[in-house]
Amino acid sequence: MERIAIYPGTFDPITNGHLDLVCRASRLFHKVIIGIAVNTGKVPLFSLAERISLAKQSTSKHANVDVIGFENLLVDCARQHGATVILRGLRAVSDFEYEFQMAGMNRKLAPELETLFLTPPEQYTFISSSVIKSIAQLHGDISSFVPDVVCQQLIKKFSQV
Repeated sequence: MERIAIYPGTFDPITNGHLDLVCRASRLFHKVIIGIAVNTGKVPLFSLAERISLAKQSTSKHANVDVIGFENLLVDCARQHGATVILRGLRAVSDFEYEFQMAGMNRKLAPELETLFLTPPEQYTFISSSVIKSIAQLHGDISSFVPDVVCQQLIKKFSQV
């Protein structure tokens, strides 16, 4: 049986911390799906199509990684794509309460899905998409936090403002 995991998020934009998790997960699963969510509670800097493109370019060296966008419930998306595991990253203790609550709700909605938490290496614990965007907006150096393609797109976005 093929083991498929889905890694959901808004990925606005994808960071080296996200990519570390994807790389490690790609060794554990036959297939890893990066599920880029449309979140009506957030106003993303990048459109859904841009986020998908950046994630695809950033993960192109991993043959078993796919990138999709989705607007429905995560559990429904996971089922549609045959995933049996939801991957989530935990950077700090502060992430745990929210992630634990979401894992419980997803288990209630889809008992056949497991949630697997992965923690990042120390050098990625402080990286978040929102912090990266703030640094980029103020023209700080973000090159060590995101793939080059993302760095270039952030510079382009903030030079247009």
